[in-house]
Amino acid sequence: MKPTPTFSSGDYKLLRELILKSKNSTNSREAGQLSQELDRAVVSKGDFLDPSIIRINSHVTIEDVKAGKQMEIQIVLPSAAVVKEGKISILAPLSVAIIGFKENDQVDWELPAGIKTLRIVAVSNL
Repeated sequence: MKPTPTFSSGDYKLLRELILKSKNSTNSREAGQLSQELDRAVVSKGDFLDPSIIRINSHVTIEDVKAGKQMEIQIVLPSAAVVKEGKISILAPLSVAIIGFKENDQVDWELPAGIKTLRIVAVSNL
């Protein structure tokens, strides 16, 4: 069963606003998927979250369970995304797949070639 994502109230509001602004953009599919994740999420009162939960600006190490390969990324707002530096937009499919989850969670990431299972290895929120 898929884990339930958790968001701070600040991130939750910010992401809802971002989704509204993305309705007619090239990221409308991802915005819809993010909206579905927010619909089923736990929203914490205030902005304190367990430090192992992925949020905006988190540095994350994820592992492709089948291939055994790891990658490090940072989840950022679309305006700060620089793929060459590992800064991935919150509206990118990979970010939508992992935002709100925590270390050791496994999530499925839907790709055109099929579904990949990812394990969240480490999360840093500096």
